[in-house]
Amino acid sequence: MSTRQHKIGSGFGHRSTAREVLSGLDLSGKLAVVTGGYSGLGLETTRALAAAGAHVVVPARRVAEARAAVAGIAEVGELDLGDLAGVRAFADRFLASGRGIDLLIGGAGIMACPETRVGPGWEAHFAVNHLGHHALVNHLWPSIRPGGRVVTVSSAGHQLSGIRWDDVQFDRGYDRWLAYAQSKTANVLFAVHLDALGREHGVRAFSVHPGAILTPLLRHLTRAEMVERGWVDEHGELADPEFKTPEQGAATQVWAATSSQLDGLGGLYAEDCDIAEPTDRADMVAGVRAHAVDPGEAARLWALSARLTGADAFAAAPR
Repeated sequence: MSTRQHKIGSGFGHRSTAREVLSGLDLSGKLAVVTGGYSGLGLETTRALAAAGAHVVVPARRVAEARAAVAGIAEVGELDLGDLAGVRAFADRFLASGRGIDLLIGGAGIMACPETRVGPGWEAHFAVNHLGHHALVNHLWPSIRPGGRVVTVSSAGHQLSGIRWDDVQFDRGYDRWLAYAQSKTANVLFAVHLDALGREHGVRAFSVHPGAILTPLLRHLTRAEMVERGWVDEHGELADPEFKTPEQGAATQVWAATSSQLDGLGGLYAEDCDIAEPTDRADMVAGVRAHAVDPGEAARLWALSARLTGADAFAAAPR
């Protein structure tokens, strides 16, 4: 099967920052929605987009914290991705404002958390990282302008698991890393199918691996676990030279959302500010696994997600 999953020689790389990617780009008049845009990589994404002139809307579960973090640079709205009624309410408020969206970056998420159930008993990684974003994008679809882009923030962790079709919700034994990995595969597959559906309307979608970065996403890991993995030393200081700063970690999602180098492309997985190459190596290295970019798997996941969330803009109200 042929693929467009190949590097394009963007000129950026592992150490590029979000502001470097946006250098010389004027986003005045553009509106960006950035979930998780008040912490870690999301905050750096918000800062970079706002500095380039975009009006940024940050949906947030912790509204007071978000308002303090992005004061003077972004608008904050209440949203809990684990609460489908709250997702719909946020979208309804936004739609009522009559504004259009040019960039939507789904960066909020959780990683390696203890077994947690949300909504009707859904596994939290799948629910928050994927289903919440599926519902949000579909509810906001009428406001996404032609020429707009949707970017989902995935991870190299997608390489550890495809979609567990026989037990998506981990009802038969929970593994926090496999649960995270499945949700990150879901982020990639979501972009694949959204792009297939949205391209005729002028909307393209991408997924990205931001790289390894010390952010609040690691809150569920102990220092001992991070020392064992070689990420930090016994004092909690960064020990892995391959780790990025938050400014560098935000670069790929900003690049995917704005770069003219991607005009005419979509449904692709990016890393280090370029399109990633396919990989089938057993060890987790750079690249994207076939199970994450398979159009059949993407369509199957979309159908499941639409059934679970009741959100499918293309089936209910195509424009």
